[in-house]
Amino acid sequence: MGGPGDPPEGTPEGGPGGAEDEYRSVVFDESFVRAARLQEYSAEERMADHAPAVRRRPLHRGLVRQAMILVLLIAVAFGTAVYMGVRHPYDSAEAPRPVEPLRMTVIPLAPQGKVPGGTDAETLYAHSPAARFDIGAEGVPLPAARGTAHFSDSQVMTALTTAKDYIVRSALYPEVLTGHETAPARALVDSDQLAQFDQSFDRPAADGRHAPTGWVVRLDPARDRLADDRIRVQGELRFTEADPATLEVSADHTFVYALRPTGTASAPVSLFTVRRALTFRFTRDDLRTRQVQLTTAYVEAGPLSCAEDSTSYLRPLLAGQAPHPGAPAGTDPYRTDSPASLCGTLATGAQPRA
Repeated sequence: MGGPGDPPEGTPEGGPGGAEDEYRSVVFDESFVRAARLQEYSAEERMADHAPAVRRRPLHRGLVRQAMILVLLIAVAFGTAVYMGVRHPYDSAEAPRPVEPLRMTVIPLAPQGKVPGGTDAETLYAHSPAARFDIGAEGVPLPAARGTAHFSDSQVMTALTTAKDYIVRSALYPEVLTGHETAPARALVDSDQLAQFDQSFDRPAADGRHAPTGWVVRLDPARDRLADDRIRVQGELRFTEADPATLEVSADHTFVYALRPTGTASAPVSLFTVRRALTFRFTRDDLRTRQVQLTTAYVEAGPLSCAEDSTSYLRPLLAGQAPHPGAPAGTDPYRTDSPASLCGTLATGAQPRA
């Protein structure tokens, strides 16, 4: 006979036999049953309404509320991540100022006598104030880049390196110096200043806005050539935050060139000195494109003749030459577009010693 728990016909063939049923260890307590989403209707409910055997139980309101809060938190976190990824932490809502035209002043410095010369550039450099100047781009060192209130360290460094790049291209590139090319410097000019840049070279004018020599150091290739391409340079760069949307870089450098007349290889060498004080502005777009807004250019150059036009080219007085008598072009005080005619005297100590 079978046991009290066995069916009358005995254990079915193929069944677990005396083995313990694998589901006997599963215990469904009262809380589990009540939490089930499906609940069986009572017999009376099924007979009364012809309802299905089970009904769906609604989720607990607390669980629904928690789920909604979780979804909301995820959405807020995702939106914040996207916002911070798109917007730079140093960005400001203030719009940058419109690009201003470059204002330039070029002052020729006339020598007090004949320009001294020598047989080679090294000797002249050694006997001049440029003896301890660096050579080429090494004379344009970068200061330590520290972030400002609204610009990061890397943005300040980008402004400084871009300003240095423009200085090197506009005053040290031989093809620019000899008046044959403008593209190296032009490539770094903000697009909103390109019209002024191009007009300066296409239609030069002594109006304080359109002199090529305000943009670059430019010699007349028909008259002058470099006797030594190791140009001596000394100066510094400084930076400041002009406003929350603009960085400003100030540059003040002195360049000394060894020159000979074009077409001669044995003529004496003389030195030509150019001091340039430039002011650059950088918006965040300029930093992204690595371009400059050149806002002011103050240039002193000599030895030059005050009677010589320095608008298109700088035409230095070479070894043995003296300034021509005469005065610079007159200034009309009744015309606001007529710039003041300026001329200085080159100090004797600025020339190499014989």
